[in-house]
Amino acid sequence: MIKALIVILLFAVIISLFSGLFFLVKDEGKTTRTVNALTVRVTLSVMLLALLAYAVISGQLPINPYASATLTLDAL
Repeated sequence: MIKALIVILLFAVIISLFSGLFFLVKDEGKTTRTVNALTVRVTLSVMLLALLAYAVISGQLPINPYASATLTLDAL
């Protein structure tokens, strides 16, 4: 479930990025639609980072799934 939300937010950020580019080219900086697209993109990115932090802290998204779970300081 968390992974699906991460993918959805990534796609939303990419869509917002291209909509901002479209507004920038089409409006030539005369309207505030580019600024609004930037605001949406920043908000989505903050939500994505918060979701990633939650997933890592809660253990639902392992940072390195191939690492041994019983790693000690002696092994380093």
